[in-house]
Amino acid sequence: MRWIHQPAHAPSVAALARELGVHRVVAELLVRNGLTEPAPGADFLAPRLAAVRDPFALPHLERAADRLIEAIARREEVVILGDYDVDGVSSTALLVDLLRRLGLPPRYVVPRRMEDGYGLTQSAIERALSGGVPRLFIALDCGTNSAVEVAGLRTQGADVIILDHHRSKDAVAADAILVNPHVEGGPHADDAHLCTVGLVFKLAHGLLKKLRAGGAVAAHEIRPRDYLDLVAMGTIADLVPLRGENRIYARHGLDVLARTQRPGLQALMAVAGLKPEVGLAPSDVSYRLGPRINASGRLGDAAIAVDLLLSDDWAFCRRVAQQLEELNRERQDIERLITVQAQEQAESGPAGARGLVLYHEEWHPGVVGIVAGRISRQFNRPAIVLGREGELAKGSGRGLPGYNLVELLGACRDCLENWGGHPMAVGVSLRQERVEEFRVLFETAIRARHGESDLEPALEIAAYLQGADLGEELMQQLDRLQPFGQGNPEPTFAALGVRLRQIEVFKDVHFRFTVEDARGRRTSGVAWKMAHHLPPTGEPLDLALQMNWNHFNGRKTLQVELLDWRRADAV
Repeated sequence: MRWIHQPAHAPSVAALARELGVHRVVAELLVRNGLTEPAPGADFLAPRLAAVRDPFALPHLERAADRLIEAIARREEVVILGDYDVDGVSSTALLVDLLRRLGLPPRYVVPRRMEDGYGLTQSAIERALSGGVPRLFIALDCGTNSAVEVAGLRTQGADVIILDHHRSKDAVAADAILVNPHVEGGPHADDAHLCTVGLVFKLAHGLLKKLRAGGAVAAHEIRPRDYLDLVAMGTIADLVPLRGENRIYARHGLDVLARTQRPGLQALMAVAGLKPEVGLAPSDVSYRLGPRINASGRLGDAAIAVDLLLSDDWAFCRRVAQQLEELNRERQDIERLITVQAQEQAESGPAGARGLVLYHEEWHPGVVGIVAGRISRQFNRPAIVLGREGELAKGSGRGLPGYNLVELLGACRDCLENWGGHPMAVGVSLRQERVEEFRVLFETAIRARHGESDLEPALEIAAYLQGADLGEELMQQLDRLQPFGQGNPEPTFAALGVRLRQIEVFKDVHFRFTVEDARGRRTSGVAWKMAHHLPPTGEPLDLALQMNWNHFNGRKTLQVELLDWRRADAV
C-alpha cells in the first residue's frame, strides 16, 4: 500500500498554531482543509448555531414557507411523500412532527422499494392519494426530475412543493415550488452540499420565523434546535460533505442525539448497543443507527421507521426497534453472501478495469448499495452492483474521492432506464440485456476522465507524528476537529521509528498491541483483520494509524488503530 503525504506550508502551520493556541498537528490539519487564517480556523474548531444563515437566501424556500403558512391558516389537507433512506425518513419525520405541532397533521407515505421503485413514481403517488387528493402535496428527497408526475398532481388540483438535493438530469418539475440548490443555487456555494433533511430544517427555521413574526403562539413553543438529532442522522448517513452548515448540524446534532427525548431513537440506540452517555460519533450513525433505519426500506416498508421516530408510545417503539434489528440481521446475512459472490465476480473480470459493474439476477436490489461500498473500498475503484427486479437490472453505485458518479453515469445515459444521486452514491436501473453494454460505457467514461490513474490502494498521511505527539493531549485537541466524515476525513497519521510490544491475536483475524515511543511511553492499540500481516516486536517501525478514545468500565483512554506498517528503514 502506498503512503502519500503532501507537506503543508510550514510557515502557515506555525503561524496558525501560534494564533489559535493549538497543537502543530491540529494547525496542519486546518491548513490542509484550506483554513489558513485564524478567524475561519476558529469557526471550524467551534462551529456555532448562530452562524446558520438566513434560510430565505435559498431560492424558493420563502415561497414554500408562505405556501405552508397558507395551508396552516386554511387547515388544508397535506400529504408528504419522503424517500426510504435515512435522509428521506428523517426529513419526513421532521416535517410531519413540525406540522403536527403547528396544528396541521399531514398524511405521509414512504415508497416501497420493491413495489413502487425509487422516488416520486406513479405507483407511490397512487398510494399517497388513496385517502383522497390533498390541496398540498410535498415530496422530500425526490421529485426534481418528476416533471410528468408533478403535472399529473397539478391536473388533479394539488399544489406541489419539492425539497430535494439530487441533481437534475433532464427537464425539472417546473410546475412546483422546487427547493433544490443544484437546480438553482443561492449566494452560498456550500448550500449545494445540504442534503434534504438540511433543506427541511431550513424550511422549518424559515416557517417558524414567519409564524413568530405573525404572532403565532405555537411557533414560539418550538425550538428548531430540538430537531437537530434528525438533521444529524440524515446529514451523516447521506455522505454529504461535513463542511459549512452541514458541519454545524452534525456537530450540534450529535450532542442533541445523545440527549434525545424521542422514545423511538432511544429504543433504536438501545438495540444497536450504543451508549449515548459517553457521546456519539458519526460512525455510530453510519454503522449502527443508519443501517437499521435503512433495513426497513431495503427489505420491508420504511414507513415503520418514520412511525418509530414520531411515536411517544414506549411499548410500540421497543417493538418496532426490535423489528428493525431483526430486519438488519437479515440484511447482513444477505449482504455477506452477495459480497462474497461480488468479490469473486470482480476478481474474475477483465484485468486492469478502472471501474466495476457487477450483476447477478439473484442479488437483492435492496442491499447491493452496501455491497457496492465494500467492493469499491476493497478494489479501490468505482463500483456499480446490480440485482434483478422484474425485467430490469437495478442497483446502486459507490465512488471514490475525485470520481463523480453522477457525471460518469451521464456518459452512459443512452443505455440506462433511470439513474440519479450524488457524486459518491447513486442508484441506477437498466434493461438486463444491456448490462454488458453499460459495463463497456462505464469503463470508457472513467478512462476518458481519469486516464490510466494508479489503482493501487493508497493511504493519505495527514501529518507525521513526532515522538512526544502520541498522547492524550493531542487527542483532546483532535476532538475539536470532529465530526469527521465526507469533506473532513478522519486523519491518518504516520508515527516513525516506534516499537510494538505485547502483540496478541484475537478471534483469529485481529490483534491487539502496545506501541512504545522513543521516551518509553506506551499506548494501547488494535489492528482489525490484520492478523495475517503481523509486524515484528521490538524493531523500529513506521506505523500508519488513527487515534481514538476507548471507553471501557467507565474509563476513557487513548487507543490507536493500526492501518498499515513498514520497517523503519524501508524506502
